[in-house]
Amino acid sequence: QVHLVESGGGLVQTGGSLRLSCAASGGTFSTYGMGWFRQAPGKEREFVGSITWNGSRTYYADSVKGRFTISRDNAKNTWNLQMNSLKPEDTAVYYCAAAKLGWGTSRLNEYPYWGQGTQVTVSS
Repeated sequence: QVHLVESGGGLVQTGGSLRLSCAASGGTFSTYGMGWFRQAPGKEREFVGSITWNGSRTYYADSVKGRFTISRDNAKNTWNLQMNSLKPEDTAVYYCAAAKLGWGTSRLNEYPYWGQGTQVTVSS
Protein backbone atom coordinates (compact mmCIF):
# COMPACT_ATOMS: atom_id res chain seq x y z
CA GLN A 1 0.00 0.00 0.00
CA VAL A 2 1.37 3.38 -1.01
CA HIS A 3 2.11 5.70 1.86
CA LEU A 4 3.41 9.27 1.67
CA VAL A 5 4.58 11.21 4.69
CA GLU A 6 5.48 14.90 4.72
CA SER A 7 7.73 16.54 7.26
CA GLY A 8 9.43 19.87 7.85
CA GLY A 9 6.53 22.22 8.28
CA GLY A 10 6.41 24.86 10.97
CA LEU A 11 6.28 28.53 11.83
CA VAL A 12 8.62 30.99 10.14
CA GLN A 13 8.83 34.74 9.78
CA THR A 14 8.34 36.59 6.53
CA GLY A 15 11.43 36.23 4.39
CA GLY A 16 12.48 33.02 6.05
CA SER A 17 12.97 29.55 4.63
CA LEU A 18 11.63 26.06 5.20
CA ARG A 19 12.39 22.73 3.62
CA LEU A 20 9.62 20.18 3.32
CA SER A 21 10.34 16.55 2.69
CA CYS A 22 8.15 13.72 1.52
CA ALA A 23 8.99 10.08 2.01
CA ALA A 24 7.23 7.40 0.02
CA SER A 25 6.82 3.72 0.77
CA GLY A 26 4.83 0.77 -0.50
CA GLY A 27 5.94 1.01 -4.10
CA THR A 28 8.56 1.95 -6.61
CA PHE A 29 8.33 5.63 -7.42
CA SER A 30 11.23 6.16 -9.76
CA THR A 31 8.82 6.39 -12.72
CA TYR A 32 6.25 8.55 -10.97
CA GLY A 33 5.79 12.26 -11.32
CA MET A 34 5.71 14.00 -7.96
CA GLY A 35 3.90 17.13 -6.96
CA TRP A 36 3.39 19.57 -4.14
CA PHE A 37 0.06 21.23 -3.46
CA ARG A 38 -1.22 23.52 -0.72
CA GLN A 39 -4.51 24.46 0.81
CA ALA A 40 -5.13 27.61 2.80
CA PRO A 41 -8.17 27.96 5.09
CA GLY A 42 -11.33 28.54 3.11
CA LYS A 43 -9.58 27.99 -0.22
CA GLU A 44 -9.30 25.15 -2.68
CA ARG A 45 -6.23 23.00 -2.86
CA GLU A 46 -3.83 24.46 -5.40
CA PHE A 47 -0.81 23.38 -7.37
CA VAL A 48 2.56 24.54 -6.06
CA GLY A 49 5.03 22.63 -8.19
CA SER A 50 5.98 19.29 -9.66
CA ILE A 51 8.92 17.30 -10.90
CA THR A 52 9.25 14.70 -13.62
CA TRP A 53 10.05 11.08 -12.91
CA ASN A 54 13.77 11.55 -13.51
CA GLY A 55 14.08 15.04 -12.08
CA SER A 56 14.95 16.55 -15.44
CA ARG A 57 12.20 19.13 -15.36
CA THR A 58 10.32 21.05 -12.72
CA TYR A 59 7.20 23.17 -12.94
CA TYR A 60 5.96 25.86 -10.59
CA ALA A 61 2.94 27.98 -9.96
CA ASP A 62 3.57 31.62 -10.82
CA SER A 63 3.07 32.57 -7.19
CA VAL A 64 6.11 30.59 -6.06
CA LYS A 65 8.35 30.68 -9.12
CA GLY A 66 11.84 31.84 -8.24
CA ARG A 67 11.31 31.20 -4.52
CA PHE A 68 10.53 27.48 -4.31
CA THR A 69 12.60 24.58 -5.61
CA ILE A 70 11.61 20.93 -5.92
CA SER A 71 14.10 18.09 -5.96
CA ARG A 72 13.95 14.34 -5.67
CA ASP A 73 16.10 11.37 -4.75
CA ASN A 74 14.77 8.26 -6.43
CA ALA A 75 17.21 6.02 -4.60
CA LYS A 76 15.62 7.07 -1.31
CA ASN A 77 12.03 7.52 -2.54
CA THR A 78 12.04 11.07 -1.24
CA TRP A 79 11.44 14.47 -2.67
CA ASN A 80 11.78 17.91 -1.23
CA LEU A 81 10.33 21.38 -1.46
CA GLN A 82 12.77 24.14 -0.59
CA MET A 83 10.86 27.32 0.19
CA ASN A 84 12.71 30.62 0.38
CA SER A 85 11.59 34.21 0.78
CA LEU A 86 8.39 33.05 2.38
CA LYS A 87 5.40 35.35 2.53
CA PRO A 88 2.30 35.32 4.76
CA GLU A 89 0.25 34.27 1.74
CA ASP A 90 2.27 31.05 1.60
CA THR A 91 0.59 29.97 4.83
CA ALA A 92 -1.24 26.71 4.15
CA VAL A 93 -1.23 22.99 4.66
CA TYR A 94 1.22 21.54 2.16
CA TYR A 95 0.69 18.14 0.58
CA CYS A 96 2.97 15.94 -1.44
CA ALA A 97 1.45 13.70 -4.08
CA ALA A 98 2.51 10.98 -6.48
CA ALA A 99 1.21 10.36 -9.98
CA LYS A 100 1.79 7.43 -12.27
CA LEU A 101 2.09 10.01 -15.01
CA GLY A 102 5.78 10.70 -15.05
CA TRP A 103 5.83 14.18 -16.59
CA GLY A 104 4.92 16.14 -13.48
CA THR A 105 1.33 17.08 -14.10
CA SER A 106 -0.20 20.10 -12.37
CA ARG A 107 -3.67 18.57 -12.33
CA LEU A 108 -4.76 17.65 -8.85
CA ASN A 109 -7.09 14.86 -10.02
CA GLU A 110 -4.24 13.05 -11.74
CA TYR A 111 -2.56 12.32 -8.42
CA PRO A 112 -3.99 9.20 -6.80
CA TYR A 113 -1.57 9.15 -3.87
CA TRP A 114 -1.38 11.86 -1.21
CA GLY A 115 0.34 12.55 2.05
CA GLN A 116 -1.48 13.73 5.14
CA GLY A 117 -0.19 17.29 4.87
CA THR A 118 2.08 19.49 6.94
CA GLN A 119 1.27 22.97 8.20
CA VAL A 120 3.36 25.93 7.10
CA THR A 121 2.69 29.24 8.81
CA VAL A 122 4.45 32.43 7.80
CA SER A 123 4.10 35.29 10.26
CA SER A 124 4.22 38.91 9.19
